[in-house]
Amino acid sequence: MVTDPQQACFEAGIKFGSLYHQFAGTPVSPDSTRSLETAIADSIENQPHCAAVTVDIDDEAVAADIAHENGYTELSGHLMEVEMRIEYEAVTVRTRMEMEDGYPLMKLVAVEAGGGETETADHDANEETADHGASENTVDHDANGADDADDTDSAVADTEP
Repeated sequence: MVTDPQQACFEAGIKFGSLYHQFAGTPVSPDSTRSLETAIADSIENQPHCAAVTVDIDDEAVAADIAHENGYTELSGHLMEVEMRIEYEAVTVRTRMEMEDGYPLMKLVAVEAGGGETETADHDANEETADHGASENTVDHDANGADDADDTDSAVADTEP
């Protein structure tokens, strides 16, 4: 039988797969990054159990990727960082997508059971992730569209889509 934490992690994987493969290749320019961040977050939050999505598209990286006179490039993993919070039953899963060795990895950051217990994906509590506080380029909504400034630093395990 599948446990609630396992199902919550599965739900997180579904959201990341749809986010990345739905939006990779989308035309983006420095003028459209904010609206695209909002569209991505709002779209993924429509899915069941998705409590919050944060999308941060790097304006400078977008501008640097533009290689023609039309003023845009295609969205890809190296241009953005994404964080998600999935809530399934009494379990909260926190995930992050960021570049590692030139590849956009989806990472399971933490699994939090209803009793306040936190399991980190890498059981070495000394390995901390970088601080990913909200920036002016970050769009973070909860499932009802309200801003959510929740930020968790936990140990990280790598998972690929």
